Amino acid sequence: MKQVALRELKNRLRECMRLVRSGECLQITDRGQVIAELVPPMSATAHDPAAPLTELERKGLVRPRIVKGRASYPRLRRLVSVGTAQRLLDEERGER
Repeated sequence: MKQVALRELKNRLRECMRLVRSGECLQITDRGQVIAELVPPMSATAHDPAAPLTELERKGLVRPRIVKGRASYPRLRRLVSVGTAQRLLDEERGER
């Protein structure tokens, strides 16, 4: 991020605005201390909550999730017969 002194910004405002328009971010300093930042306006993708993830995918840092249906998971075999859980709960609770 480039830094521009306040006095320099006043003298070269049009040039600084061209930099910002092209996507550059500028920090404005007054006596060596940062007092403001000029950044380009938000694009439509900036409002998209998935934009950061999409950017990481584009850079190859993460892989997109692969959506598979339920059929992709193996069917587990039944360990107990139907109704066993209910019967065990009834025995545990007793009569109420």
